[in-house]
Amino acid sequence: MFRTWLRANLSPSQYRYVVRVAKNALALWHRNDLNRLALLFDTDKWGSHWYTQHYQRYFQPLKHKRLNMLEIGVGGYESSETGGESLRMWKAYFPKSRIVGIDICDKTHFSERRIDIRQCDQTDSEALLRLSDEYGGFDIIIDDGSHLNQHVIETFRALFPVLKQNGIYAVEDTQTAYWPTWGGGIGNPDNQMAFFWKLADGINHAEYPIEDYEPDYFDKNIVEISFFHNLILIRKGNNSEKTNLPQLIQKELVATQAIDMAPALHS
Repeated sequence: MFRTWLRANLSPSQYRYVVRVAKNALALWHRNDLNRLALLFDTDKWGSHWYTQHYQRYFQPLKHKRLNMLEIGVGGYESSETGGESLRMWKAYFPKSRIVGIDICDKTHFSERRIDIRQCDQTDSEALLRLSDEYGGFDIIIDDGSHLNQHVIETFRALFPVLKQNGIYAVEDTQTAYWPTWGGGIGNPDNQMAFFWKLADGINHAEYPIEDYEPDYFDKNIVEISFFHNLILIRKGNNSEKTNLPQLIQKELVATQAIDMAPALHS
């Protein structure tokens, strides 16, 4: 009833301002509960999806730090009237952090104190790197952008190397890995799930029985990958642990080489 009266008597911009102030006030009561904040700010990260329960567990130790957070995808598609809901949720949860959002559509009018919004294509790697340089790197990156498999992989390849040490990179809505019209498909080796599963193997690269194996950047800098329903969380760190059973690796390498040579010996 009161909302109806406000809509009838205020301009759209005035109405958005009043609602925003009211929600920011209410957010103080729920500032430690991401699920409730998601509902308050009308994001789809709780209710339509169930992501904030996982974010709560990973982000709670970081809550009072001064962080730079980037979210790809501001929301609202082409509409100039909607967007920024999750950015406001993050602002309420991280009281000392800078929240940055990018979107292919112009959503810059949703910027406010501690929330910066830029118009940017997530596949423009040069623009992404300039943005990272501008803020001195990001501690948390969340990809809630196009969800096209190729875009997800390209963006990760561009941004993960400049994510800060011990930072967390999240990929949302990974159901598109199984959808052919989004560049995925079950059994498609180029879908995003196949890409991240391979990176998960790389966490254990020290155990590969491969002579002179050269670990790549992701092998050396990913220490954790967690898979949830339609959500992946990747933690950056120094993955330099050595195998604790080098003698067994050596024996496995010799055995593997013998198996590889067998066809030639019998030809």
